[in-house]
Amino acid sequence: MTRELTVRTRTTPAGPLVELTGALDHHSAPDIRRLLPGLGLRPGQQLVIDLGRLTFCDSTGITVLIAARNHALAADASVVLAAVPDGVSRIFRMVGLERVFAIQPTAQAAAAAWTRPPPGPD
Repeated sequence: MTRELTVRTRTTPAGPLVELTGALDHHSAPDIRRLLPGLGLRPGQQLVIDLGRLTFCDSTGITVLIAARNHALAADASVVLAAVPDGVSRIFRMVGLERVFAIQPTAQAAAAAWTRPPPGPD
């Protein structure tokens, strides 16, 4: 059986939103890794990764989510996972990643929780 991943990105006032549909696995993870540098994250922004339509996630998928977090932190931005499926959430709890990622029930909740950083000095 072929598992495919569809990726949709858009820009929100808080920053980039990446919606994943399908399987995040060793076949599709490299595509997400290649996508990260082109997201154009700026300091203070928030990268939201919506997992609500994710049907499968293996260890390589978890690794690419960690890479997305590291990418956001390197840009002085934050990352939020939205609508994390039960199976992925269970894995996060088993390995302690629920303490590493901010998680919101929906992408809309993630956007609502974001606060605009104060303007920098002139």
